[in-house]
Amino acid sequence: MGKIAVKLLMQCCLVFLAVGSCWQAHAESLRCVAGSVSEGDSKASVVYKCGQPTLADTTCAPVYLPGSPYPVSPAYVGSVVPCQPVEEWLYDRGTGNLLATVRFKDGRVLSIRYGRQPE
Repeated sequence: MGKIAVKLLMQCCLVFLAVGSCWQAHAESLRCVAGSVSEGDSKASVVYKCGQPTLADTTCAPVYLPGSPYPVSPAYVGSVVPCQPVEEWLYDRGTGNLLATVRFKDGRVLSIRYGRQPE
């Protein structure tokens, strides 16, 4: 193999690694005592694997009417337009670890975020 071919192969490998790492960044997971939790898991599965959360909160997600780029006014959500409940469970994973916020929609894990404080 010539120097040009080796250089081209190295560049292709770097691009492949960069693109692959971007795809993996989408799906977060939470490692717990009884297993790993990821997007799509049920609430029962999360409680079984991680135990009860430190804090839980339920809010209404923004509701959009078909064809509208703007959310419905909060004054109408719940009375005129049905609320779309979203739950957030906070897990304090101990000293030296970031807090984990698990977000649920329709009883399934929608996302997992990490941070120093709840958002």
